[in-house]
Amino acid sequence: MRFSILIATILGIPAYLLNFFNSTTRSSSAPIHSLTPTSIASTFYDLKAHTLDGAEMSMNQYKGKKIIIINVASRCGYTPQYADWQAFYEKHKDKVVVLGFPCNQFMGQEPGSANDIESFCKKNYGVTFQLFEKVDVKGGNQSPVYKWLTDPKQNGWNKDVPSWNFCKYVIDENGKLT
Repeated sequence: MRFSILIATILGIPAYLLNFFNSTTRSSSAPIHSLTPTSIASTFYDLKAHTLDGAEMSMNQYKGKKIIIINVASRCGYTPQYADWQAFYEKHKDKVVVLGFPCNQFMGQEPGSANDIESFCKKNYGVTFQLFEKVDVKGGNQSPVYKWLTDPKQNGWNKDVPSWNFCKYVIDENGKLT
């Protein structure tokens, strides 16, 4: 079966994503997902989030770039992916941004403060891609970014919430969830 949803817990950086980001157009014969997008009620660029230092940041600044959004955690078996995503970001940052959203909803694997998270990521993995404040990615206190990512009425097709740490979502250059 073809890749039918974007949310997946991925070990390392798959060749699929590398090929996706190296291409400038996509063939209609090779869809990323099997669902057909419907009308989008709002755009990704309308969203804002707070960085680890508390500054409000508009997603509008990422127009024209592909965006990978990852819910991250410092005490997870997948935490070493920070190194892979940092390497990916350094190699492709002229056309791709990586946005990390710490989350403590999966077995309490991100218990630290904003300062703890920032220090851990820089010291252990040299992370320079944008990290945001700790958020809920599902449930009643779900962040606006993850609400948009998981509400088909807003994003056009996807309803799946992250099932664990390090789930990924990809936004294309036009602000559409792919």
